[in-house]
Amino acid sequence: MTSFRTLLALATMLLSWTGEAWAFKLTIEDHPQIPGYFLAVSKDTQTFFALGRRSPLSVLNKLACSTGQSQGDKAKAGDLKTPEGVYFVGRKLSKGLDYKLYGDLAFTLNYPNPVDRLKGKTGGGIWIHGRGYPIVPRETQGCVALNTPDLRRLEATLDPGTPVVIASDVQVADKAGNTSRTAKELADRVHKWATSWERRSDDFFAYYDQKVFTEPGAANFKAFRDNKERIFASKPWIEVACFDVRALPGPDYWVTWFGQYYRTDSHSSQGVKRLYWQKDAKGAWVIVGAEYAPADRDYEQLYVERAGQQIVKMVESWRKSWEKADLDAYARWYVPAAVQDGRQGLLAIMDHKKAVWEKNAPRRVSLSDIRTAKHEKGFKVTFRQEYQSASGYADAGFKTLILEPSPIGWRIVSELWSNTPS
Repeated sequence: MTSFRTLLALATMLLSWTGEAWAFKLTIEDHPQIPGYFLAVSKDTQTFFALGRRSPLSVLNKLACSTGQSQGDKAKAGDLKTPEGVYFVGRKLSKGLDYKLYGDLAFTLNYPNPVDRLKGKTGGGIWIHGRGYPIVPRETQGCVALNTPDLRRLEATLDPGTPVVIASDVQVADKAGNTSRTAKELADRVHKWATSWERRSDDFFAYYDQKVFTEPGAANFKAFRDNKERIFASKPWIEVACFDVRALPGPDYWVTWFGQYYRTDSHSSQGVKRLYWQKDAKGAWVIVGAEYAPADRDYEQLYVERAGQQIVKMVESWRKSWEKADLDAYARWYVPAAVQDGRQGLLAIMDHKKAVWEKNAPRRVSLSDIRTAKHEKGFKVTFRQEYQSASGYADAGFKTLILEPSPIGWRIVSELWSNTPS
């Protein structure tokens, strides 16, 4: 009873005994991490929902559907049951289909997902498909069938990666509830997980269930950790940017997914990352599985735009510390091995600035036409610089900064002044 109450409070997932197995009954509540468009299937009522977050969460379409001939959650191949949980649309199939069984259109789902596999579930080939005749309730071998004209009307919205929640019963609420708190908690954990990855910290591995976690390409957690630690040791920096974190509950787990842009000094990649979360023995959410899907947006461009905004703010703080002749604040913007117009290392840079400022402190430093761009070492920043000292000395020229990311933000690797634009 304790675990039942905990699950109910955290996910508003109502569980009921059917005589054979626990059934997944779900109230879908509006919250900021709800995807903008997703699907839901109620097996009890044989209803297919298209849902959208239009402030508030709304039912955009409600259609009749048909699910598996046998009741309950799918457990093994051939049991004629439709799985219950959170799934994602994969490929569209429109050729070579048995028209009577599938009509002329079908969409694959990613059953079994990582949690299904942890539970030892088998089988596959779970689709959303049409029919060559009017559907009849509970007549499929485990798939979700719609009348072909209905599926045709939805076709343009069923992009790869579209979430599909399948439950014994589905209710839709237009207000936030307990799920809102859990969704926010998991979204926050995603960002902290990404930060610990960037910092190449041992804390990164604490986000995982080290006994059961799996991901594509790693046989077990040890293989996953060994590979990550090799990368941590070999890279001067790592950037992990997460965009548009979304979350939905499954029977005894949650799924978060988001656009991910990953970058090191020698490699970059982008895609959609899915993390599957369950509670551990202490009640903390931990990652038990992960999946990857192709990028559905240009996340590199989003990363460049976001980094550019951060860098413009950083450069303005650097400028202020220079104009105020605040040596300690100025020093924090440089890496220890920084180079500045031939001066090698932060100590040499600080000795030079201290000597100059003691004799002739700066009065005004102004920057204009600031431009940022990706660079092999991080980012390149160029701008026009005008300088005036307390004694009246003035000059103007062009500055180029090369920046690299660090756990405390962007820092200057090299600085070069020139009379002409670079």
